Amino acid sequence: MNPQSAKRAIAHLSKRKVPIFLWGPPGIGKSSIIAQIAREANIACIDLRLSLLDPTDLRGIPFFNSSDNSAVWAPASFLPDGKEKEGILFLDELNTAAPMVQASAYQLILDRKIGEYTLPEGWSIVAAGNRESDRGVVFRMASPLANRFVHLEMEANPDDWKTWAIKANIHPTIIAFISYRPDALFAFNTQNDEKAFATPRTWEYVNEILMSEPDDDLLLTMIKGSIGEELASSFLGFKSVEKELPSIDDILEGKTTEAPTDTSALHILCTALTIRIDDETRAKDINNLILYTLNLPGEFAVMVIQDLRERKIELDYLSNWPLWMKKFNNLLH
Repeated sequence: MNPQSAKRAIAHLSKRKVPIFLWGPPGIGKSSIIAQIAREANIACIDLRLSLLDPTDLRGIPFFNSSDNSAVWAPASFLPDGKEKEGILFLDELNTAAPMVQASAYQLILDRKIGEYTLPEGWSIVAAGNRESDRGVVFRMASPLANRFVHLEMEANPDDWKTWAIKANIHPTIIAFISYRPDALFAFNTQNDEKAFATPRTWEYVNEILMSEPDDDLLLTMIKGSIGEELASSFLGFKSVEKELPSIDDILEGKTTEAPTDTSALHILCTALTIRIDDETRAKDINNLILYTLNLPGEFAVMVIQDLRERKIELDYLSNWPLWMKKFNNLLH
């Protein structure tokens, strides 16, 4: 399922305190989705990387209670203590944890308690892990443990990622490149031994590299180390046409009708234009944008309009809209 569908399903099930296991390849944002759900619901979230824990870390350490001569398990300090009434306990990398750690987690998931510890009533449990086919170090979950979860499998989705990337201020060239080559968003191949490969996570690294404005001689090496050599070369070739683009401000102010002819340049330009438009943009600027798209090839003019429509930008009242409809209406679908 795509990330937005997975997010909606997890948000729904976690309200009912149904344990969920989110499967997916590395780097597609499984932990980010859980954090988003908690943030949007204004509840707490504790992220436990079970692969880093020993069985005693989760169960707690026994100590002697001198008042009644008994052994008592001291609960782990990182588990919810009830100060936050609602939250998500996120057991990340559950299937990469050693079998003994999984066995400790089993009681917590099954009974919502372990040792002397009981999970607060308002907390839900969500676990996540990579698939066995993803070349990661994983341990097969015991059937009784697996049977305690509703299992959801998530895949990278370019449309969902683009919506997120615009809100997250990801560099326009990256968004344009993924729009141009959707296959580049996730390029993990289990048969390939290359250490670096493209995932939503590593494209965030590329964004950080671009924003840091490194020296030109370092750019290829750094990006290659994030997404692999083939995609790095393709992306930088795509990016090289940026210098040919007209000024976005001039377009929105109606000062230019000049349009590039290179396909890569058109992708970057159309993405950059739509990113500049939001609910606060002046009607005059949007009207000038509509006029400018009349000079673009049909598929790119439609790309701009569809993107604006998806973001609920009103166009029908603009004076240039009838001109656009007359020229490109037959291309809309």
